[in-house]
Amino acid sequence: MAKVESIGPDEHCIVTDAVAEAERQTDGEIVTVIARESDDYRETPIYWAVAVMFLALACIAVFPDWFANLLATTTGGWEHVYTPSEYLTLIMLLLAAKFGAVHLIVGWKPLRLALTPPAIKRARVRARAINLFRVSAEKRTRGLTGVLIYLSMAEHRAEIVADSAIAAKVSPDIWGEAMADMIVELRAGRAGEGMAAAVRDVGKVLAEHFPKSDDNPNELPDRLIEL
Repeated sequence: MAKVESIGPDEHCIVTDAVAEAERQTDGEIVTVIARESDDYRETPIYWAVAVMFLALACIAVFPDWFANLLATTTGGWEHVYTPSEYLTLIMLLLAAKFGAVHLIVGWKPLRLALTPPAIKRARVRARAINLFRVSAEKRTRGLTGVLIYLSMAEHRAEIVADSAIAAKVSPDIWGEAMADMIVELRAGRAGEGMAAAVRDVGKVLAEHFPKSDDNPNELPDRLIEL
């Protein structure tokens, strides 16, 4: 997927216009949100640092001669008989050094994101989408017909969350076409066009199940929200 640094004013207009057009055909209300990331994953460096630390400890336990030779190289090859206390202290210092080094390296944001398991990223994106939906769309429309289309750029993931009236009539897998059309544009580096394509697809589904009535007001903002 092409990297998209930011969403320009023209893309904001494309999405806003797509929402306005879609809502002309339905009582449904579409909220669009693009976020740079859904989480900072600050625990990832800790997990990797602990894993490397325990791997080093396992290597010392399985290959004690290797560790003894390593200690000998630090003293220029001179043999030294370490007391148990000295030996354990050296092991702890080695483990602490490995922990600190790995934590520092994995703390670099691009690497931290790359080393976070996909399942965790999926869960965080979904959780952020649901939280944003609760704040921006859930139970904020007269007919409980709000929909959130959420795109998280860093994780390259999107979510569609619908209010209860929509969920009762529309199976979640129906949104697959909207996701697919969004991904096509995102891979070309056009986040705004991707969001607009998803809006049009969602609008068609809403128009089928919740056609526009004469007295339905515009209850939620049409503009793209960028976080």
